[in-house]
Amino acid sequence: MLRLAEVLPPQPSNLWTLARQCGVDYVVGTFDWSKGTDVPREDLPWSYMSLVRLKTAYENAGFRLEVIENRPPLNKAKLGLPGCDEEIDAACDLIRNMGRLGIPVWCYEWMPVFNWMRTSSNIPARGGALVTGYDHALMKGAPLTEYGEVNEEHLWNTLKYFLDRVIPVAEEAGVKLAMHPDDPPLSPIRGLGRIMRSVDNFQRLLDIAPSPVNGITLCQGNFALMTDDLPGVIRHFGAQGKIFFVHMRDVRGTPEKFVETFHDDGQTDMLACMRAYRDIDFDGLCRPDHVPTMLNDSNDHAGYSAVGRLFALGYLKGLRQAVYAE
Repeated sequence: MLRLAEVLPPQPSNLWTLARQCGVDYVVGTFDWSKGTDVPREDLPWSYMSLVRLKTAYENAGFRLEVIENRPPLNKAKLGLPGCDEEIDAACDLIRNMGRLGIPVWCYEWMPVFNWMRTSSNIPARGGALVTGYDHALMKGAPLTEYGEVNEEHLWNTLKYFLDRVIPVAEEAGVKLAMHPDDPPLSPIRGLGRIMRSVDNFQRLLDIAPSPVNGITLCQGNFALMTDDLPGVIRHFGAQGKIFFVHMRDVRGTPEKFVETFHDDGQTDMLACMRAYRDIDFDGLCRPDHVPTMLNDSNDHAGYSAVGRLFALGYLKGLRQAVYAE
């Protein structure tokens, strides 16, 4: 059965308590970056001892840690720059340490230089809640990054090199690699190619490195901008056993211009998606993602307000109960 989780900071907070009160038993973990990376190797955020502390802190609060959704620096690896092998070595260290600690899924991505991008983080939505949005017209005149233009085929080559290195390590460790899509799923942005932006490209990812540990983070907000049949895409990749982790969120619009929405107010048939996960016997974690900022909550970290997450968790719990009772 699809299991609901929440992504939580590494240090205990009110959100830890609220998640437990909502009946959440599983956690998606993030690194403790408080010491930085200029520390002895055993104190790096992805070291064995750091992960031990992270895992035991979550478990002592009543959670089971089954996904890590943070990464060592990988920009040189993505761009094929000097120092890329050292970054890949760090990723291999993370994977080995996850395997030793029984943490089965690593959510990673292949977006060079910048991660998810929005052009606004305070768009009024239902009842005055604030959501994020993207308008590609505003980015067409944006300057190139210091890396200039990077074409998509170069990124495919660097990804293949990365997978050739890490997949044998992941297979030995028993850790699944769950690729997150580009957000937004557009290419190029500021001269940088983006390759994880279509259903066909995700199939190419699976085909260039056939392995039981090579798979997908199915982030619905991104995939909803790639296809008009999201339940069909879930079944397509589910039939291959390649969905390792799910982000449930929703949007309205196109890849070129969209806004994020409440989970019950977007363009996706969430009920049909939940049925698709049931039908493929998905047995991994699913967490709500990118929620609106609601009344009296802070928009300092747009998309991750506490109150919005509680609404999302309740909505998804209701959907799951209805679908699995059918």
